[in-house]
Amino acid sequence: MNRQHPEARRVWTVAEARSRLSEVLRRAEEEGPQQIGRRRAFVVVPAAEWYAKTQTRLPVGRWLAQNMPRGADLDASADRRSRRTIPYSEGVGRGK
Repeated sequence: MNRQHPEARRVWTVAEARSRLSEVLRRAEEEGPQQIGRRRAFVVVPAAEWYAKTQTRLPVGRWLAQNMPRGADLDASADRRSRRTIPYSEGVGRGK
């Protein structure tokens, strides 16, 4: 059973596509995606269609800045000393 993708069009050989590139591009614009090759298949689509379906990714820093919670009541006190006890710190650096 050989099922083709519903939007599958004519499959161009690489040699055909090379010699008739203008036609491949015209058909991609008018008829939809054009497949080139069978074993190693490639698809030609108009750039506008490609960019409309692909989502651009933001750099992580920009994404974090845009998605950071706003209005949170965070304590940003100036005192940076640790309030936790550090085990086994007694006598460290005192020459004992």
